[in-house]
Amino acid sequence: MSENTAKKSTFVGHLIELRSRLLKMFAAVFVVFACLFPFANELYQIVSEPLRRYLPEGSSMIATEVASPFLTPFKLTLMLAFVTAIPIVLGQIWAFIAPGLYKRERHIVAPLLFSSVALFYGGMAFCYFVVFPLVFGFFTSVGPEGVAVMTDINLYLNFVIKLMLAFGIAFEIPVAVFILAWVGAIDANKLAQKRPYIIVGCFVVGMLLTPPDIISQTLLAVPMWMLFEVGSFFAKMIQRSKANNRDQEDTANDSPEQDAN
Repeated sequence: MSENTAKKSTFVGHLIELRSRLLKMFAAVFVVFACLFPFANELYQIVSEPLRRYLPEGSSMIATEVASPFLTPFKLTLMLAFVTAIPIVLGQIWAFIAPGLYKRERHIVAPLLFSSVALFYGGMAFCYFVVFPLVFGFFTSVGPEGVAVMTDINLYLNFVIKLMLAFGIAFEIPVAVFILAWVGAIDANKLAQKRPYIIVGCFVVGMLLTPPDIISQTLLAVPMWMLFEVGSFFAKMIQRSKANNRDQEDTANDSPEQDAN
């Protein structure tokens, strides 16, 4: 078999494996969706509870579009299916790229994948249990007198999805900082000097990713800053570890020359 034929065969094999992994990802999302869809209305009740809790007596959520009573719970269930299947999706991605990694890289990537999933779920949970009660409690208490608070179910879901995804992604900051330090893209020791700019950047990102209210912006910016500090701590650890490994390798390389002299 010629070299070109071997490369083509390997490439085709990778494509076949990639297709297989993608099919398994879609299958996982579909299975979770099929399991959750019968409870779509109940799931929407759970998601809307942080707002309904603060609605004035006699008020309720409304549907202003004909298909909203069906499409809104459907969209929520589809999003929840994908979020729930994220561990399986990342597991398939890991299974695809793992054979091409060195052994020491595998030891780092696996915990990073687990940390990414945990932080993403943690960010969404923080948003639901901490941010939503504060935001909705504030919004429903400052409405003008005589104005009935009756939120559209689809607009509410869009608001909730945007905010929860923003917090889930923002909580990935420690992993992002660690990876950048691991590949040598940033110097963790210099990050402390740029802390004032990082804090300002967190508030700017909070302003861009959240609705235009100071509460949700602050509740996103402050955790981002704290998570950045956590990521900086672990980034310094990995840089010290890499420096120690280089020193040991240099010492091992210099020893034979010293013995010869």
